[in-house]
Amino acid sequence: MNSRGKFITLEGGEGSGKSTAIQRIADYLDSRSIPYIVTREPGGIEIAEKIRDIILDPKHTAMDARTEALLYAASRRQHLAEKVRPAIEQGILVLCDRFVDSSLVYQGYARGLGLENVWSINKFAIGDLLPDLTFYLDIAPEIGLKRIATSDDHEVNRLDLENLSFHYKVREGYKIIADMYADRIFVVDASRSQEEVAEEMIRQLEVRILKDF
Repeated sequence: MNSRGKFITLEGGEGSGKSTAIQRIADYLDSRSIPYIVTREPGGIEIAEKIRDIILDPKHTAMDARTEALLYAASRRQHLAEKVRPAIEQGILVLCDRFVDSSLVYQGYARGLGLENVWSINKFAIGDLLPDLTFYLDIAPEIGLKRIATSDDHEVNRLDLENLSFHYKVREGYKIIADMYADRIFVVDASRSQEEVAEEMIRQLEVRILKDF
């Protein structure tokens, strides 16, 4: 096994199916006896989960966009220092639901703070650590939001309360980021069945990542 682990992130708008895809990938890694952890942003550890509660609380609609961006970066730093980087150094594969690309898209593009401004905040937070591979699960916002509305498991958060135009800006932002970092970000058509989505992601993992394990 490679002495250094790998860092895999999943990105996408609300209802894109990230949680389901992560579970299917995890099941596959289990079948291969590959060591891994599953985590999420914001959250993943106690301090970051408390910050998550503040950020996503539906009552906090007055939150300023810069405050939001700074809270995400703070949560990300602690998560990285306490959980992600140690796992990678131990040779473990890290599967993470969201990372820095979410901040670039949601705060930098959709909130209008600017990609460079949000990147500068997060560069301070993450240093030189970027994912080895990022999957962007692309889906039309109305389909993703409909999935959420019919799901019993989804936690209703502050982002779900945004209007449809905001979610379209999120999708536009992700497409911009995917073009900017085309060597790292693999775009997945998430409108297909869960099985098809997972199979394509696992194929990419085999080619790009798992050959080192």
